Amino acid sequence: MMNSKQFHVAVVGATGAVGREMLRMLEVRRFPIASLKVLASERSAGQMLSFNGQSIPVERLSAESARGVQIALFSAGATVSKEYAPIFVKEGAVVVDNSSAWRMDPAIPLVVPEVNSKVLSKKSRLIANPNCSTIQMVVALQPLHKKAGLKRIIVSTYQSTSGAGQSAMEELRQQTQAVLNKTVLPVPKKLPAIIAFNCVPQIDVFLENGYTKEEMKMTYETRKIMNLPKLPLSATAVRVPVFRSHSEAVWAEFSKPITAKQATALLAKAPGVVVVDDPANKKYPLAIDAEGKIETFVGRIREDISSKKGLTMWIVSDNLLKGAAWNAVQIAEVMIAKGYI
Repeated sequence: MMNSKQFHVAVVGATGAVGREMLRMLEVRRFPIASLKVLASERSAGQMLSFNGQSIPVERLSAESARGVQIALFSAGATVSKEYAPIFVKEGAVVVDNSSAWRMDPAIPLVVPEVNSKVLSKKSRLIANPNCSTIQMVVALQPLHKKAGLKRIIVSTYQSTSGAGQSAMEELRQQTQAVLNKTVLPVPKKLPAIIAFNCVPQIDVFLENGYTKEEMKMTYETRKIMNLPKLPLSATAVRVPVFRSHSEAVWAEFSKPITAKQATALLAKAPGVVVVDDPANKKYPLAIDAEGKIETFVGRIREDISSKKGLTMWIVSDNLLKGAAWNAVQIAEVMIAKGYI
């Protein structure tokens, strides 16, 4: 990103998996930075992080940290966001928050730039970044919705361990080594069950309706982002033994007929989407190929044999990038481009 004006930027939660990727995205995008603060908990204060070839010391997050900041990217969890995001806003910053703290607040825009950047305005001071699994799905479904009108969604997710943080990735690594070395499996601490060579049908806590909080996030957030408050959506979220990138099997039913050929053509032109769909030659989106990339990859596009107006597809994206860090930086870029900051 090239911009003649430069901004005082802060990354809150900079030492976490998403925080580190936020820094990398700011660097890759050549974000117009006049000064940069990298902030984290007291436990992480004093660590050194690399940015544009320089080592920057991690500072302890405090109320004073907000002074002079114009753009703040938060990825430190809902509790921290609830306490500190309003402080940064009060000090004059635009805050893009990656936690669940503000997503369903009717007064706070929940934004995926390819889908609903029009909800942003000069008054937008606190902006919510959606859940990773929601983001990649709506990026792929938005152009199809424009054409045929979404009527219903059923989705099963295959979510990587990085979605639960660095400690979950380490559990996968340690457990895999233990299985291969035929040693005692470490007791799971971050994840609810053994993840090595396994699939765990639980992400976040279970709710009274039998769905997990993650599954209901997808329902409520999709409705808000796409401005479809009554859209029927049923999700099953599964953790799989993958380090990075979430995969999703999506069944979408529409109000009007839409063929797989039409959908493929629309998706091939859609912003942020790359179509990889040649099953005969074993070409389809893979988590390992999406890692490190900012796009959302779509394949296995076919007409649903159980519905005359349905499509089925496979959607893959790096959950730390488009699912979190890149989407947040992208929101900040849109705010700058529109002259809102």
